[in-house]
Amino acid sequence: MKICGFQKTTLLDYPGHVAATIFLGLCNFRCPFCHNGELLTEDAEELFSMDEVLEVLKKRASLLEGVCITGGEPTLSSDLEVLIRRIKELGLLIKLDTNGYRPDVIKHLCAEHLLDYIAMDIKSSPENYAMVAGVSHINTDTISESIDFLRSCGVPCEFRTTAVRGLHTEEDFAEIGKWISGAERYFIQNYVESDRVLSPGFSGFRKEELLTFADIVRPWVKEVSLRGVDY
Repeated sequence: MKICGFQKTTLLDYPGHVAATIFLGLCNFRCPFCHNGELLTEDAEELFSMDEVLEVLKKRASLLEGVCITGGEPTLSSDLEVLIRRIKELGLLIKLDTNGYRPDVIKHLCAEHLLDYIAMDIKSSPENYAMVAGVSHINTDTISESIDFLRSCGVPCEFRTTAVRGLHTEEDFAEIGKWISGAERYFIQNYVESDRVLSPGFSGFRKEELLTFADIVRPWVKEVSLRGVDY
């Protein structure tokens, strides 16, 4: 396991909770709009050991409510379960951010009652998934398997999409809505350019366009909201 980043306190990464965030290295996607490009490969720099992070969490356990584990793609880390169990021993909740490409890992962690909240990225419609994920081929059946599981597993969860001009259309959001039909909550977050993005040059949408995307998805999902956009 490579812990490539650690934020001691966040009010954003685990909605409704004071939390810390752990960034794990390695990812199987290469989304061009990714802001954590330095975490994607085996060359990602390990900045903290598990013991170092746990020592800080132990000291701050009375101040924190939970820990968000993100990446990269956390489900690729072989010691993920070990890390979660050790955090759980501190009495902290666990939120997992995932791209959903390893449903077996998600199912196992849920069966062991190790996850308290799951946030799964929906990159695009099935037809355009590989393009938006930045890979030559993708088995969207694995994405579907994770979607189906999360809709019925009983663990609080959300689906979310980063909307990027040039990569997403109204048709994509219509297909996403059908794909996640019956989900409890879905968030659309607008792309924001930064100097850390994997492939610079993209842009986000106007608020009016994002609201249209939300309206398109709303017939299929109980709660659809924009994230990071002022109404």
